[in-house]
Amino acid sequence: MRRLAPMLLAALAVLAAACEKKTQPTGEAGGPPAAQSPATAQGGGAPPGGNDVIVLGEVGALTGGQATFGISTRNGIALAVKEANAAGGVKGKKLVVRVYDDQSKPEEAAQAVTRLITQDKVALILGEVASSSSLAMAEKAQAAGVPMITPSSTNPSVTEKGDYIFRVCFIDPFQGFVMAKFARENLKLNKVAVLQDNKSAYSIGLTEVFRQKFAELGGKITVTESYSQGDTDYRAQLTAIKKTQPEGIYVPGYYSEVGVIARQARELGLKVPLMGGDGWDSEKLFELGGSAIDGSYFSNHYSPDNPDARVKKFIADYKADYGAVPDALAALGYDAARVAIDALKRAPDTSGPALRAAIAQTKDFPGVAGNITLDEKRNAVKSAVVLKVEDGKSTYVTTISP
Repeated sequence: MRRLAPMLLAALAVLAAACEKKTQPTGEAGGPPAAQSPATAQGGGAPPGGNDVIVLGEVGALTGGQATFGISTRNGIALAVKEANAAGGVKGKKLVVRVYDDQSKPEEAAQAVTRLITQDKVALILGEVASSSSLAMAEKAQAAGVPMITPSSTNPSVTEKGDYIFRVCFIDPFQGFVMAKFARENLKLNKVAVLQDNKSAYSIGLTEVFRQKFAELGGKITVTESYSQGDTDYRAQLTAIKKTQPEGIYVPGYYSEVGVIARQARELGLKVPLMGGDGWDSEKLFELGGSAIDGSYFSNHYSPDNPDARVKKFIADYKADYGAVPDALAALGYDAARVAIDALKRAPDTSGPALRAAIAQTKDFPGVAGNITLDEKRNAVKSAVVLKVEDGKSTYVTTISP
């Protein structure tokens, strides 16, 4: 027993060190956190907590199937916080963002937001992108009375979780309407098939609205087929779709599946345009889809082609920090953080009720993805753009307003 004691103590010491490392911040503002780390701190290098900082929480997919969404959003949030801190912070305090990677899993998002509330004692939460993950988070934030702003979850149910839940993007009923209207009036399509992700609240919500609006505008839905996120073979569904001879296919999913769907559709001789939503917005779409995705269209929140001076400055600043043109997820992350910062400045204190009231009063806020006014349901009222995919990039086609 005496010989085993030192070994046991050593093992316990290693385990304790590993646990401590898991919960410590490992990054600083402006720099990407380690992808394998579940939590990082951003906002000037100060550790979370203390009287000299205001701690915000962020949950996003930094790894997993939706990682490009989470990374872009994190970068946009970090840029907004960096700018705020350079201008003196809020109420004389620096902002720090505590970031958790949910690995693209709703159950991990729920656990992460619980840690932010109970352990990190954050004033406000930013995230998630995926509606399924935001729904898992919103219930926890609402129960705790901690305001939460999602940059880009478009499913209507997210803000219906309660009066502490907000978003700075449009919602699925509008996005579904946008593409239904574009398909009928711009592309002049009469018959469209739908291929939805039956495990995604986002995809199911868009499908429901698109089907309804397209029919109301005089179009016909030939068939609705389903897949599950993570699938790799869609040939059976696409073969069934081909038999109905559609003039277009609505695929309201995420880039990780859409690129592969496009390749398999072209292999089967389906040459009609594919259409989708903001879940397509990723450089990975072009890598996965190649030329097969050319001639397709998707609705989105913003276009880097916008000549507005505010947008151009955002793009220049983002490129300086991250070496790339920001996508819509980065723009919405930036806008969500700036709306939060604006509310922190206007609120009399950083308590949950005070911040909730300040966020709810947001009106005509100058976002880079459009001016933001929050309605009585805490949703942003704003326009959408339609982009065309061609030659490895997306280009602006038109703007459709509410």
